[in-house]
Amino acid sequence: MMRSLALGLGGIILAGTVFAQDAGGDPEAGRLLAGQCRTCHGIDGYAKIPIAPHIGGEQAAYLATQLTAFRDGTRVHEMMSVVAKSLTDQQIADLAAWYASQHATATLQQDVSDAPAACVSCHGVDGIGVMDGVPNLAGETNIYIDTQLHAFRNGKRTHEIMSAVSADMTDTEIRAVADWYASIKLEISQK
Repeated sequence: MMRSLALGLGGIILAGTVFAQDAGGDPEAGRLLAGQCRTCHGIDGYAKIPIAPHIGGEQAAYLATQLTAFRDGTRVHEMMSVVAKSLTDQQIADLAAWYASQHATATLQQDVSDAPAACVSCHGVDGIGVMDGVPNLAGETNIYIDTQLHAFRNGKRTHEIMSAVSADMTDTEIRAVADWYASIKLEISQK
């Protein structure tokens, strides 16, 4: 079921899905604001703790969408909901611009034929998102990816595609996806 759903989703262009547009964020202003993010995500967006995602090199629109969701309460996390609650639209745009100004480079450590078929059409074989609004997974810890997939599967997190993809995934399949993307070497640098 998972493979057929994934193949069907692979050809879908996310029509009708609206992602936050680049609101003219200032990367330098975002760098200054990122001081509050560095404990978990690092000043350059390379996460310092295993339960936080790498956000350097993500698309500005994706980052703005996630920060806005945390701020507005449509996505909930014990730390991020508190941090984002006081952010203005401009501060969100600035933070998104700063982290998007980083460059994420992924290096595969394994045979591409082992890549998770249900994931590569959106997240890429190397874990660098290939569509608008799709996050990078390269180099994330398997703990982080496993947690997020379980959250989509059990409805704690919702997304029109990820909820459907994860609904029929077994714990073993989730762990295999998490291990694949965690094994990819990620480097984040200034563009």
